[in-house]
This record gives sequence, structure tokens and C-alpha cells, in this order.
Amino acid sequence: MQTNFEEVLGKVTDFLKSEAKTETVIGKEFTLGEFTCVPVIRVGLGFGYGGGEGEDPQKGHGGGSGAGAGIGIEPLGFLVTKGNEISFVPSRSSKGLAAAFEKMPDVLEKFLANKEKISAN
Repeated sequence: MQTNFEEVLGKVTDFLKSEAKTETVIGKEFTLGEFTCVPVIRVGLGFGYGGGEGEDPQKGHGGGSGAGAGIGIEPLGFLVTKGNEISFVPSRSSKGLAAAFEKMPDVLEKFLANKEKISAN
């Protein structure tokens, strides 16, 4: 059993080009009162493929292959406009440890700025 990996990779690449386009990440715009809203989602695609062949003097020639794929879609929030103002409204807020990690860059920046301020004096 021989598999043409370049052909498989080409087909998967074509699939990704057709499925992971702007319209699948940024949803269709809709109006809600004075607000214009655009849904934003995260699309994740993954795939794996493997194969092999072998020769055994008693059992003969053998081969096998396998493939798997998955897709995940997660709503992130909405881009919302009103007049000349635009903002992002998340669909959920982080809690616990995830929220702490999201704040780490700001905390680190303030810590380093304070450290520089103390060193300068």
C-alpha cells in the first residue's frame, strides 16, 4: 500500500483555504437598535495522517495508514459600532487563574516601571 502524501497534503491545504476564510471568522453584520454588531469567532482546524509498510518472512507484506481531523468553533464576542465609536464586547469574561494570566503583562509593566523609578532616585 503506497500513499501519496503530497496529494493528501494538497487536498487538505485546499480544504483549509476554502473553509478558514474571513467570512468564517467574522460573521455577518446585524443591527440591534442604534448598534451595528459583527460576531467574531475562533475557528480551529487540525489534522493528522500516518502510514507504514512492513515485510515479514512468515506473514508476507503488510501496510496500513490512518488519518484524523477535527474542527472547533468558539464564539469570542462582538465588534459593536455606534456612530464613530467601535468597541469589542467579549461573549464571556475570564475568571480565576485565566483572568490572572491575562492581567500579567500589565502587572509586569507596572512593576518594571516602578523599579526603574526607584532606581532613578
